Amino acid sequence: MENIRTLWPDLNYQKWRDTAVSLHLWTQVVGKVRLALTPWINHSWQVPFYVTACGIGTSLIPTRNEAFEIEFDFISHRLVVRTSWGEQRLLTLEPQSVATFYERVMALLYELKIAVKINETPNEVSDPTPFPMDHGHCSYDAVEAHAFWRALLQVDRVLKHFRSGFLGKVSPVHFFWGSFDLAVTRFSGRTAPLHPGGVPALPDAVVREAYSHEVSSAGFWPGNETFPRPAFYSYVYPEPSGYRARPITKGAFFEERLGEFILPYDAVRKSLDPDALLLDFLSTTYAAAAQAARWDREALECPLGVPGRPRPMNNV
Repeated sequence: MENIRTLWPDLNYQKWRDTAVSLHLWTQVVGKVRLALTPWINHSWQVPFYVTACGIGTSLIPTRNEAFEIEFDFISHRLVVRTSWGEQRLLTLEPQSVATFYERVMALLYELKIAVKINETPNEVSDPTPFPMDHGHCSYDAVEAHAFWRALLQVDRVLKHFRSGFLGKVSPVHFFWGSFDLAVTRFSGRTAPLHPGGVPALPDAVVREAYSHEVSSAGFWPGNETFPRPAFYSYVYPEPSGYRARPITKGAFFEERLGEFILPYDAVRKSLDPDALLLDFLSTTYAAAAQAARWDREALECPLGVPGRPRPMNNV
């Protein structure tokens, strides 16, 4: 039990709220650099970060005929900019305002001769303050940031296992810096009705492109002001009739304000088998979506993947 508790760290949103808010905005600064330089991919898949062995990172970003990457290192607590031409720059992750962080990041890129101009207004937050003017969010607790990454590490592993059980179009497991969550999305293959838009501080064109097709999406976020505790979520778009009444994992529930199924992070963390409980939540909420929306489950699904073993073919 102690080993499981160590793998799945305690995350108290109220305790690390100030760090979470600052870190959310710092990731948006870096994320917008990737957004400004990377060609658009369906459903905004060109913008997220990925969980790494020491934090979260952008993966390669093109610049001229070369490339660079930016990583938040939550072990050494530094921002690392690496280039394909052999240069590297470091920025210490420590208490500093969003304005200072923005100025320092842009200065590092200028030193590396990486030309980029970003939209300085945060997305998907209430009352967004442009980065150069935000002197109020300036917290960074290294212990809490490390615990957040350790949680992402475990969630990333289970989401990737869950992802392996789908033959249809499915997203990578990626961290969206706008909504500050780690997610994976399955697609039925059918187009969806036009999304109404209206997501705070996010252009309707972006939202509508993201939800151009039917999806069942699930993931994890560390808490926010609307739902101030870490949790796993699952939702479907468009929502079919009867979806909310489908049976799901014990301990999970439908949150009306969010329009999503929710499983508290602490329920998983304190479980005797966290992986099994989380996989059950992911599987039952997906099944609720697929059954209610009448997806072609026989054509889209397969057994969960096993390391080193090719997927068995049904027609062999």
